[in-house]
Amino acid sequence: MAEVLTRRDLNRATLERQLLTRRTDLAAPAVIERLTGLQAQDPDPPYVGLWSRIEGFRLEELTKLLEERAVVRATLFRGTQHLVTAEDYLWVRPLLQPMLDRWQKAAFGKQTAGVDLAELASVARSALTGGSLARPELGRLLAERWPGRDPVALARSVQGLLAVVHPPPDGTWGRRGTTPFALAEEWLDRPLSGDASLRQLVRRHLAGFGPATVKDVQAWSGTTRLREVVEELRPELRVYRGEGGEELFDLPGAPLPGPDTVVPVRFLAALDNVVLGHADRSRLMTDDQRRHIIVEAAVLVDGFVRALWVIKREGRGKATAVLTVKCFSPLDAREEAEVTEEGERLLRFAAADAERYDIRFVPVADGG
Repeated sequence: MAEVLTRRDLNRATLERQLLTRRTDLAAPAVIERLTGLQAQDPDPPYVGLWSRIEGFRLEELTKLLEERAVVRATLFRGTQHLVTAEDYLWVRPLLQPMLDRWQKAAFGKQTAGVDLAELASVARSALTGGSLARPELGRLLAERWPGRDPVALARSVQGLLAVVHPPPDGTWGRRGTTPFALAEEWLDRPLSGDASLRQLVRRHLAGFGPATVKDVQAWSGTTRLREVVEELRPELRVYRGEGGEELFDLPGAPLPGPDTVVPVRFLAALDNVVLGHADRSRLMTDDQRRHIIVEAAVLVDGFVRALWVIKREGRGKATAVLTVKCFSPLDAREEAEVTEEGERLLRFAAADAERYDIRFVPVADGG
């Protein structure tokens, strides 16, 4: 009979593997590899994601990694922007191609109906060879070949059809502007790898997010039909049961800290993969809280989502940085003190140039 893991067991296991039970001394590249990337729809969240996990992390550390091409920003898991190490990009990107083909069809299939997608990728490759183009420039060029088509849809389609990365200053702290495109193999001066298998991807998920169901791995990666892959791996995996009877797979020897493991307050990055990495997210939040997480960043108290947070600038010259903590339920005095202490650290990191700081606690607008 398989051992049953409670919701709290899964919570502690996931947070331990995500480096959220205590900050680590690991360098940023090792952390990014361990997490198999950071969600990077916007430039700033990856920096916050590393700050929440690494002791003494500084903004310039990640910016330098991007500039040195040790880390790249690209369309990957679930068809969304991620930061991954260069080494991981080379094997992950080819594995995700079938998913990215489906993503392109779902997102831009109507706008590209009748367009030969292989030709679209070829024309884009030729345009990008030897340099880079901003997304609007690439879109206009492609629209010359396919008049009347939406340039944005054509250029965005390239993100799924072709292995492209978005070089800095794109993806760096506070940066806003058009997105540059470069061929990944040129930017990294290395070919993509065809040697990896989906088994490697499953193992990576279990290492960073496990124990997990097949549906969890699929939700994280965007890749479907992984049951057969997991079944091939079954003899090499530990198998548990969740409280609902679901099968949970894990790597032998992976950490399973006890349910009483202390977890400090953590301000998560917006769309941090820890809140997106499972089909069943009950190990971190309720179903009602889940709908808020796609809009605002979460605060963990005792390892579970208890609030949302946002920083805005106010006053003359925007000199005051205000951290608003939107609570799903009231915090007791100790919890509020711990959130305040960690919030002050966040403000010193994310709004270092502010002259004044303020922290405000309010309820979630609709009562959560």
